[in-house]
Amino acid sequence: MLSAGAVLVDVRSAGEFAAGHIEGALWLPLDRIHLDVATAVPTRTQPLILYCRSGARSQRACKIVEQMGYSHAINGGGVGALSKLLNRPVVGGP
Repeated sequence: MLSAGAVLVDVRSAGEFAAGHIEGALWLPLDRIHLDVATAVPTRTQPLILYCRSGARSQRACKIVEQMGYSHAINGGGVGALSKLLNRPVVGGP
């Protein structure tokens, strides 16, 4: 279940994020999430919705943050479907 107060986290590359991301999302790329998530989201009980292009990278990111003690990490799947589900626009890009 998606939480209304959850922090959206985009785990895609810098280029993908710049090309379009869900409004209000944090950018924490998969290859750095283990280094940056604690600074960006210090409360480990804060609900997180992680997403990427298809859901594969965000699933890996969920496992990483769960191992770090984040107890409410959800794989939101792909950016397009999640944007529609949350009724939030994709911003950025051309």
